[in-house]
Amino acid sequence: MINAYYFYKIAHKLYLWKVPLLPSLIKLSIFLLFNSNIPFQCIIGKGTKFGYGGIGVVIHKRCEIGRNCSIGTNVTIGGKSPHYDVPKIGNNVYMATGSKILGPITVGDNVIIGANAVVVKNIPDNCTVAGVPAKIIKNG
Repeated sequence: MINAYYFYKIAHKLYLWKVPLLPSLIKLSIFLLFNSNIPFQCIIGKGTKFGYGGIGVVIHKRCEIGRNCSIGTNVTIGGKSPHYDVPKIGNNVYMATGSKILGPITVGDNVIIGANAVVVKNIPDNCTVAGVPAKIIKNG
């Protein structure tokens, strides 16, 4: 099944090989097909999956996402003014539909982020968070 992650992998490889125009065209096709902004400059780990092909997903170009993550529809991973740094997400993180991860934060490994949660603070490993702003509702 072709989804936004498939296109991202191709564009990212071409970007690493310093191919000039093709990654930008692939990024544009991701936007047109899936209404998503998944830049080829970001780092998305192997085994990561997008729900429903990645519809409505917005990722900042400097974000780092670990391996085996699950990203739902309409998820936003991005910066927060006036900070330069952007989120760094660990391995095996589940980001439910509509969740927002914003600012210079770190999300640990094996974390579950609830639907429509707004994460603006660091999240340790092995937690479940939910709410606006997101709070730890289960630890361990």
